[in-house]
Amino acid sequence: MKTEVIQLVEGREEITLTTYIRDNVNAMELPNFKRPAVIVCPGGGYFDLSDAEGEPVALSFMNMGYHAFVLRYSVFGGNGFEADANTIQVKPETVHPNPMLDIGRAILCIREHAEEWGVDPEHIAICGFSAGSHNCAMYSTYWSQPIVQDYFKVEKDMLRPAACILCYTLSDYTYMYEVSLKENEFQRNFFNASSKIFIGENVTAEALDEVSPAKHINADNPPTFLWATSEDNLVPVQHTLRMAHALADANIPFEVHVFEEGPHGLSTAGQSSASSQSMCYPDAEKWLPLCGEWLKKRFALKLPKRAMWEIMMEKDLKG
Repeated sequence: MKTEVIQLVEGREEITLTTYIRDNVNAMELPNFKRPAVIVCPGGGYFDLSDAEGEPVALSFMNMGYHAFVLRYSVFGGNGFEADANTIQVKPETVHPNPMLDIGRAILCIREHAEEWGVDPEHIAICGFSAGSHNCAMYSTYWSQPIVQDYFKVEKDMLRPAACILCYTLSDYTYMYEVSLKENEFQRNFFNASSKIFIGENVTAEALDEVSPAKHINADNPPTFLWATSEDNLVPVQHTLRMAHALADANIPFEVHVFEEGPHGLSTAGQSSASSQSMCYPDAEKWLPLCGEWLKKRFALKLPKRAMWEIMMEKDLKG
């Protein structure tokens, strides 16, 4: 496995792409073999980035036969649960659309190194969790729009994601704002603080609408896999259902799974990412193999029908 950390933005050491490149163990048989790739975006409320939603997920996708990457995109920094929405100071470099643009940077970086890393550049998926999932939903919805295209000024399809995987996503900020008004003070303050550092000082109705990807699905949205738990009390399952409904209305291929049990932030929902038994849910853990089967429909490895050693052995036996 080839692992390295690449800085994506000059002057900002915190914006990085960590590579998890599979070794070509069959180099003699498949010297130019190209594998699809998955970019993983951890969550953290746009304050920080969860390690549990990074490397363990990347290694899971590697185990499926793909190259994987973990993107550390623009976030405010610090603990969001300790932030005060009334006094927190906005950082211009971390507000929308900067987190979304970092996904574009990651895709372009992978494309630039595709030959070196053995990546199939036409099959790059993005996968996010919580705020990282919202970031992926935003990019999936806006990648072909001027807000992204005018910034990068490259050929349109260079920025296209081939698939999108949304794990307990937030998809409708307007709805989330309405819900937060009914929640306890702790949850309301967290959402207000998160909204402020992501949107900026003016959290208007128009701004909430713009960062609600479920409201702006279009024909360029890629096929999408979604999962959540109905018990999630931080990001309600309605966000996943609203996103699925919007994809259905736009005739975008999608698959959605809602598991009955499990809190927010499960990541793999198994031992590979859990810090306690309370984060292990065997039913929810099924999302990974389900996602793997879904990816095969689009990312099936282009393997030869027979291995070279089989052909050579058969020739030897025939004399």
